[in-house]
Amino acid sequence: MATQSIDVKVASNGRMILPASVRKAMGLHGDAKVILTVEDDQVRLSPIGHGVSRAQALYREHAKQARTIDDFLSDRKAEAVTEAGGSSYSDRHGNSA
Repeated sequence: MATQSIDVKVASNGRMILPASVRKAMGLHGDAKVILTVEDDQVRLSPIGHGVSRAQALYREHAKQARTIDDFLSDRKAEAVTEAGGSSYSDRHGNSA
């Protein structure tokens, strides 16, 4: 997309209206959320879905092997046991989970 500069009025309460051409270019329809990034004196708006899509693409690019959520949770539980000195939460609190 080409760079485009548009003057937009910011009301005293902080509200502003994104022009239809900007919403269309960003793929925003109806009520939508955006990520607002402030860097120095500049603001960048990004559709929230684009950030998720970029993160997923980066993960796929760098992931060495396919892992499930259960694999991840199992690893985190093992790490927690190691950090707790070898006993699990249920061992320390008498729960059988």
